[in-house]
Amino acid sequence: MKSNKEKINLDIYFKLLNKPIFRMEDVNKYYDNISSARTSVYRLIQLGKVKKIRNNLYTCVVGENGGMNANRFQIACAINDTAYVSHHTAMEYYGITDQVFNDVYVSSKSKFEEFEFDGYRYHYVKPSIDIGVKAIKYSGGISVTDKERTVLDCIKDLGKISGLEEVIANIEDIGKLNEKKLLNYLKEYGNQFLYQKTGFFLSMYNEQMKISEAFFEECKKNIGKSKRYLTKNNGTNIYSSEWKIIVPKKLQMKNGGTADAII
Repeated sequence: MKSNKEKINLDIYFKLLNKPIFRMEDVNKYYDNISSARTSVYRLIQLGKVKKIRNNLYTCVVGENGGMNANRFQIACAINDTAYVSHHTAMEYYGITDQVFNDVYVSSKSKFEEFEFDGYRYHYVKPSIDIGVKAIKYSGGISVTDKERTVLDCIKDLGKISGLEEVIANIEDIGKLNEKKLLNYLKEYGNQFLYQKTGFFLSMYNEQMKISEAFFEECKKNIGKSKRYLTKNNGTNIYSSEWKIIVPKKLQMKNGGTADAII
């Protein structure tokens, strides 16, 4: 027979199930006594009904298999008030990639210490711009970079977060993009190398993306005169004078372009 205290705690548990993620302040709404709220959460953890994600961040355990009430995207966006999913984790959210990574990339205005929970490691990424983020309705608190911002972030941080093959696969599968958004974000970044890389990558898949020539001309206006390596590569490279960029030879010029030189 369950004790009165256990019944009370289970009553609180069923109320907390309405929130994928909760903090101690949320529990205290039912007590108006922070000490009692802490005791209640502690007992629920002992009962196996609640898991502590990190300091003052909790989720309920649901089902017989001990699954979490919150998914990794909801957890990421609950880390702080400005947190949102970015980079290849955003690609995962959109279903662009069928590969599930154990690393979750989170951008926010305030830095947080990386942590692990339920098999995932949550990494902080300092954002360079603040636009291009959308809150998803009825998602339990998920905010994510839109597809245009996600593509640019992955290209910008190529080699730091995502590898070359992964970035290419994501761009190949992402479908049509909004040119105005892309140019707006590129202007906000103000990064010549990003213009170069973006123009190069998107031109490879322009047959399905249907991006206008005006977009590529705008990119070319902003690439400067510097010749840059796409990646750190010790093997044979090829040079594209169109984008003033040096890329690994194994990367096929799918836009039909030819290398001006083998390096």
